[in-house]
Amino acid sequence: MLSANTNISTNEEELVRLLKSKDRKGFALLYDRYSGALYGVILKIVKVEEVAQDVLQDSFVKIWKKIQSYDTTKGTLFTWILNIARNTAIDKTRSKAYKQQASVLDIDKGATVAAASRGNKSKIDFIGVDKGVAQLKPEYQEAIDYIYFKGYTHSEAAEALELPLGTLKTRVRMAIQELRKLT
Repeated sequence: MLSANTNISTNEEELVRLLKSKDRKGFALLYDRYSGALYGVILKIVKVEEVAQDVLQDSFVKIWKKIQSYDTTKGTLFTWILNIARNTAIDKTRSKAYKQQASVLDIDKGATVAAASRGNKSKIDFIGVDKGVAQLKPEYQEAIDYIYFKGYTHSEAAEALELPLGTLKTRVRMAIQELRKLT
Protein backbone atom coordinates (compact mmCIF):
# COMPACT_ATOMS: atom_id res chain seq x y z
CA MET A 1 0.00 0.00 0.00
CA LEU A 2 1.02 3.64 -0.27
CA SER A 3 2.80 5.51 2.47
CA ALA A 4 1.22 8.42 4.29
CA ASN A 5 3.89 10.74 2.86
CA THR A 6 2.87 9.87 -0.70
CA ASN A 7 -0.73 10.51 0.23
CA ILE A 8 -0.01 13.97 1.63
CA SER A 9 2.33 15.10 -1.13
CA THR A 10 -0.08 14.46 -4.00
CA ASN A 11 -2.31 17.52 -4.41
CA GLU A 12 -5.85 17.40 -5.73
CA GLU A 13 -4.84 18.48 -9.24
CA GLU A 14 -2.35 15.62 -9.50
CA LEU A 15 -4.87 13.20 -8.03
CA VAL A 16 -7.47 14.15 -10.64
CA ARG A 17 -4.87 13.76 -13.39
CA LEU A 18 -3.99 10.27 -12.13
CA LEU A 19 -7.64 9.29 -11.90
CA LYS A 20 -8.51 10.56 -15.36
CA SER A 21 -5.58 8.61 -16.80
CA LYS A 22 -7.01 5.50 -15.03
CA ASP A 23 -3.89 5.16 -12.88
CA ARG A 24 -4.42 2.65 -10.06
CA LYS A 25 -2.11 4.66 -7.78
CA GLY A 26 -4.51 7.58 -8.09
CA PHE A 27 -7.44 5.37 -7.19
CA ALA A 28 -5.58 3.99 -4.16
CA LEU A 29 -4.78 7.55 -3.05
CA LEU A 30 -8.41 8.59 -3.51
CA TYR A 31 -9.61 5.63 -1.47
CA ASP A 32 -7.06 6.20 1.29
CA ARG A 33 -7.91 9.88 1.52
CA TYR A 34 -11.68 9.82 1.36
CA SER A 35 -13.12 6.37 2.11
CA GLY A 36 -13.50 7.05 5.84
CA ALA A 37 -15.36 10.30 5.35
CA LEU A 38 -17.60 8.85 2.64
CA TYR A 39 -18.33 5.77 4.72
CA GLY A 40 -19.47 7.92 7.64
CA VAL A 41 -21.89 9.88 5.47
CA ILE A 42 -23.19 6.72 3.77
CA LEU A 43 -23.71 4.95 7.10
CA LYS A 44 -25.67 7.90 8.41
CA ILE A 45 -28.04 7.52 5.45
CA VAL A 46 -28.41 3.71 5.17
CA LYS A 47 -28.03 2.95 8.92
CA VAL A 48 -26.76 -0.63 8.37
CA GLU A 49 -23.03 -1.29 8.42
CA GLU A 50 -23.03 -4.10 5.83
CA VAL A 51 -25.18 -2.03 3.46
CA ALA A 52 -22.92 0.99 3.98
CA GLN A 53 -19.88 -1.09 3.02
CA ASP A 54 -21.62 -2.23 -0.17
CA VAL A 55 -22.69 1.31 -1.01
CA LEU A 56 -19.16 2.59 -0.43
CA GLN A 57 -17.82 0.00 -2.86
CA ASP A 58 -20.52 0.86 -5.41
CA SER A 59 -19.68 4.54 -4.99
CA PHE A 60 -16.01 4.03 -5.73
CA VAL A 61 -16.86 1.96 -8.81
CA LYS A 62 -19.09 4.82 -10.04
CA ILE A 63 -16.36 7.37 -9.29
CA TRP A 64 -13.84 5.30 -11.27
CA LYS A 65 -16.23 4.98 -14.23
CA LYS A 66 -17.40 8.61 -14.19
CA ILE A 67 -14.15 10.42 -13.42
CA GLN A 68 -13.96 11.82 -16.96
CA SER A 69 -17.12 13.83 -16.26
CA TYR A 70 -15.57 15.58 -13.24
CA ASP A 71 -15.10 19.30 -13.96
CA THR A 72 -12.68 21.16 -11.67
CA THR A 73 -14.42 24.47 -12.43
CA LYS A 74 -17.67 23.25 -10.88
CA GLY A 75 -16.36 22.26 -7.45
CA THR A 76 -13.81 20.31 -5.50
CA LEU A 77 -13.11 16.65 -6.07
CA PHE A 78 -14.36 15.84 -2.58
CA THR A 79 -17.69 17.58 -3.20
CA TRP A 80 -18.09 15.64 -6.45
CA ILE A 81 -17.32 12.24 -4.91
CA LEU A 82 -19.43 13.04 -1.85
CA ASN A 83 -22.43 13.70 -4.10
CA ILE A 84 -21.88 10.39 -5.89
CA ALA A 85 -21.69 8.52 -2.57
CA ARG A 86 -24.68 10.34 -1.13
CA ASN A 87 -26.80 9.73 -4.22
CA THR A 88 -25.77 6.06 -4.30
CA ALA A 89 -26.81 5.71 -0.65
CA ILE A 90 -30.13 7.44 -1.26
CA ASP A 91 -30.78 5.22 -4.29
CA LYS A 92 -30.09 2.20 -2.09
CA THR A 93 -32.59 3.32 0.57
CA ARG A 94 -35.24 3.70 -2.10
CA SER A 95 -34.68 0.22 -3.52
CA LYS A 96 -37.25 -2.50 -2.91
CA ALA A 97 -34.64 -4.88 -1.46
CA TYR A 98 -33.49 -2.29 1.07
CA LYS A 99 -37.03 -1.51 2.16
CA GLN A 100 -37.75 -5.22 2.66
CA GLN A 101 -34.54 -5.66 4.64
CA ALA A 102 -35.30 -2.63 6.78
CA SER A 103 -38.79 -3.91 7.59
CA VAL A 104 -37.45 -7.18 9.03
CA LEU A 105 -34.63 -5.69 11.13
CA ASP A 106 -35.04 -7.10 14.63
CA ILE A 107 -34.36 -5.28 17.89
CA ASP A 108 -30.93 -6.88 18.44
CA LYS A 109 -29.77 -5.83 15.01
CA GLY A 110 -31.12 -2.32 15.66
CA ALA A 111 -28.96 -2.05 18.77
CA THR A 112 -25.93 -3.19 16.76
CA VAL A 113 -26.63 -0.56 14.10
CA ALA A 114 -26.91 2.17 16.72
CA ALA A 115 -23.59 1.16 18.24
CA ALA A 116 -21.96 1.06 14.79
CA SER A 117 -23.27 4.53 13.98
CA ARG A 118 -21.77 5.94 17.16
CA GLY A 119 -18.47 4.21 16.42
CA ASN A 120 -18.23 5.74 12.95
CA LYS A 121 -19.12 9.27 13.98
CA SER A 122 -15.42 10.14 14.03
CA LYS A 123 -15.18 9.36 10.32
CA ILE A 124 -17.63 12.18 9.62
CA ASP A 125 -15.79 14.42 12.10
CA PHE A 126 -12.62 13.80 10.07
CA ILE A 127 -13.86 16.17 7.39
CA GLY A 128 -15.47 18.52 9.92
CA VAL A 129 -19.03 18.07 8.72
CA ASP A 130 -20.57 17.59 12.16
CA LYS A 131 -18.66 20.54 13.63
CA GLY A 132 -19.63 22.78 10.74
CA VAL A 133 -23.29 21.80 10.80
CA ALA A 134 -23.37 22.22 14.60
CA GLN A 135 -22.44 25.90 14.12
CA LEU A 136 -25.47 26.57 11.92
CA LYS A 137 -28.82 27.95 13.05
CA PRO A 138 -31.14 25.15 14.23
CA GLU A 139 -33.44 25.50 11.22
CA TYR A 140 -30.45 25.18 8.87
CA GLN A 141 -29.16 22.15 10.79
CA GLU A 142 -32.55 20.49 10.46
CA ALA A 143 -32.73 21.14 6.71
CA ILE A 144 -29.20 19.78 6.13
CA ASP A 145 -29.93 16.73 8.27
CA TYR A 146 -33.03 15.80 6.26
CA ILE A 147 -31.52 16.46 2.83
CA TYR A 148 -27.94 15.26 3.20
CA PHE A 149 -27.96 12.75 6.05
CA LYS A 150 -31.44 11.22 5.98
CA GLY A 151 -31.62 11.16 2.19
CA TYR A 152 -34.91 12.98 1.80
CA THR A 153 -35.73 14.81 -1.41
CA HIS A 154 -36.46 18.51 -1.05
CA SER A 155 -40.19 17.82 -1.41
CA GLU A 156 -40.14 15.02 1.17
CA ALA A 157 -38.17 17.13 3.64
CA ALA A 158 -40.49 20.11 3.17
CA GLU A 159 -43.47 17.88 3.86
CA ALA A 160 -41.84 16.24 6.91
CA LEU A 161 -40.85 19.62 8.35
CA GLU A 162 -44.21 21.16 7.40
CA LEU A 163 -42.54 23.94 5.43
CA PRO A 164 -43.21 25.40 2.00
CA LEU A 165 -40.82 23.89 -0.55
CA GLY A 166 -39.28 27.29 -1.35
CA THR A 167 -38.54 27.93 2.33
CA LEU A 168 -36.78 24.59 2.69
CA LYS A 169 -34.71 25.18 -0.44
CA THR A 170 -33.72 28.61 0.84
CA ARG A 171 -32.64 27.15 4.18
CA VAL A 172 -30.53 24.51 2.46
CA ARG A 173 -28.91 27.11 0.20
CA MET A 174 -28.22 29.44 3.14
CA ALA A 175 -26.81 26.54 5.20
CA ILE A 176 -24.44 25.61 2.39
CA GLN A 177 -23.31 29.21 2.07
CA GLU A 178 -22.63 29.33 5.81
CA LEU A 179 -20.70 26.03 5.65
CA ARG A 180 -18.56 27.38 2.80
CA LYS A 181 -17.61 30.35 4.98
CA LEU A 182 -16.44 27.95 7.68
CA THR A 183 -14.04 26.07 5.37
